Amino acid sequence: MSIQFDEEKQKQKLESVRHKEEEDLAQTLSTKYAVPYINLSGVAIATDALRLIDEKTARDLKVAPFSLIGKKVAVGALSPIRAGISQLIQKLKDDGYEPELYIISNDSLEKTWGRYQDLSFAKRTEAGSLEISSEEVSIRAKELATIKDTAVLIKKTIDEKQRLRVSHIMEIILAGALAAEASDIHIEPEESYVRMRYRLDGVLNDVLNFDHDTYNLLSSRIKLLSGLKLNIKSEAQDGRFSVKIGEVDIEIRTSVLPGNYGESIVLRVLNPKTIAVPFEELGMDQKLRDVIALELNKPNGMILTTGPTGSGKTTTLYAFLKKIHTSAVKIITIEDPIEYHLPGIVQTQTDDKEYTFANGLRSSLRQDPDVIMVGEIRDNETADIAINASLTGHLVFSTLHTNDAAGAYPRLIDLGINPKILGSAVTLTMAQRLVRRLCPVCKKKTPPNAIDKEKIEKILKTLPSNEAAPKDWQTFEPVGCAKCNHTGFRGRIGVFEGIKTDEAIEKLINENPSDREIRKLAKPQGLLTMQQDGIIKVLGGVTSLEELARVVDLEQDTEQEIVN
Repeated sequence: MSIQFDEEKQKQKLESVRHKEEEDLAQTLSTKYAVPYINLSGVAIATDALRLIDEKTARDLKVAPFSLIGKKVAVGALSPIRAGISQLIQKLKDDGYEPELYIISNDSLEKTWGRYQDLSFAKRTEAGSLEISSEEVSIRAKELATIKDTAVLIKKTIDEKQRLRVSHIMEIILAGALAAEASDIHIEPEESYVRMRYRLDGVLNDVLNFDHDTYNLLSSRIKLLSGLKLNIKSEAQDGRFSVKIGEVDIEIRTSVLPGNYGESIVLRVLNPKTIAVPFEELGMDQKLRDVIALELNKPNGMILTTGPTGSGKTTTLYAFLKKIHTSAVKIITIEDPIEYHLPGIVQTQTDDKEYTFANGLRSSLRQDPDVIMVGEIRDNETADIAINASLTGHLVFSTLHTNDAAGAYPRLIDLGINPKILGSAVTLTMAQRLVRRLCPVCKKKTPPNAIDKEKIEKILKTLPSNEAAPKDWQTFEPVGCAKCNHTGFRGRIGVFEGIKTDEAIEKLINENPSDREIRKLAKPQGLLTMQQDGIIKVLGGVTSLEELARVVDLEQDTEQEIVN
């Protein structure tokens, strides 16, 4: 039996051993000289960094500039003690840069030097932002009418194996997200592939799966843009960058989290177009809208909106601010983060270290504001200052994490607020959820089954006496078409409820009541609950019963409401 010698396989093994020895040597030198080591094999090289050191100097000194974020430039070196390197580092400092030296292998050097040939046609971009011309995005958006179109274009770009393909892939991913009005981009490595998803109208949708090599390049590109550390892969990191489309800056918040098969990356797209919803278009029932409009015209008091993360609370508060903003009113916001820039309003952002919600609120009161918006009440200190601000002639808006409007009162009492002043300070509590709107093009009229019909009729029986139940009602279901990315839904709308702090509620608060007791006492106010508001939207063909049940508990207290 003859043994077949595979020369190609043997070469690959030897090459692999050589690569490993190269990287091992670089790591040994890193320990010896106390200079951090990095392997650039899976790192996207920033062409802007290459411009800071010409190719001849880089080759002579055996160095490689590979990252430039703001004024921070990362420079890899074969040996940190080579003659001329200290002078190079000093020159970069004299030019106003902040050089960071890394030890790299010869393979990493060769890879970086190979990118110098790209300088002649690479476009220079400002660090921390991705410049995409409005014309280019316009063209991309027309090409990317659906998620499927985005997937096809990304796959095509990956298969082309061009030198600058990672930048092109990044542009396609962002352009596709903007075209689909996605709120988040999720890039999640699995064992044998990497999955990419868009969050459309609050629900994740698969876009495509791609290979780990592309992921490594994409991950480095995202980290470079976001100002994150390339050589840290075992810790969570957060960063940001912006995409300029014409005159509009769209901010991208980056979150990187270590996982089993690599770092999970989530890009949150803060598009002003999707955040800036007018007060009249939030989806509130007319009665609740009238109550809120009355409260917005008052010089003091506190309006609280509650709900889980992603329920649209901040969008609602922004709509309130825009409704009351005039040149005669001084408005200050304390946010985390600032999601939408409002002209003429002083907006500040917390950092969770020195400038917290409590510190920001305390400082803002010295600025003589008429209206204050606090992004979230999380602790006793913030709650106490906000309550006192409401009692001393300020109109205060804020959010709480509770399940419903009634839960806001017990929550504030839990945070240490005196029940005796709570009723005077808080004028209105609200709760909200976001449901997806049925696509008007493809939604289909579908009679409900017996169980769903019974559920709808039970909730209709609980409607306030001043609210007429819809007659000859009907329900609709999603179908899916090209206009809605085959999801059956397009856009979202709020489902709301509100409770005014009237005399009866104020008296009850002093007895430290439960959520249920507050809901029962608020019933004569005639404002819809989220269940009732949602069902009316279902019967109006705005959304489906299944979609409403996804975000609102349709069984909560229904039997009790009917009895009462």
